[in-house]
Amino acid sequence: MIKMAAKDGSFGFDFIFIHTKIKDLELIESTMEDGRKMSVQFLKTDNGLKIIEIFEAETTNPIEMQKGGWQAILNNFKKYVESN
Repeated sequence: MIKMAAKDGSFGFDFIFIHTKIKDLELIESTMEDGRKMSVQFLKTDNGLKIIEIFEAETTNPIEMQKGGWQAILNNFKKYVESN
């Protein structure tokens, strides 16, 4: 389980999933609590690493909002990795 929250604390939720497939340094596939699937691929490139994230959207929030949320997670991950 991961706690997802806005930086200002105005919104948050528990994100529950089970990893169904892990290939070291290549792939993570997961099933979310509601049955939706997601995958994260890690691809080596000449410029470093490319991360491709694919997810099945839920039906409560607009797709663009969901894409923005997932992109924000990737952007924060990038900042974290580059600072360490």
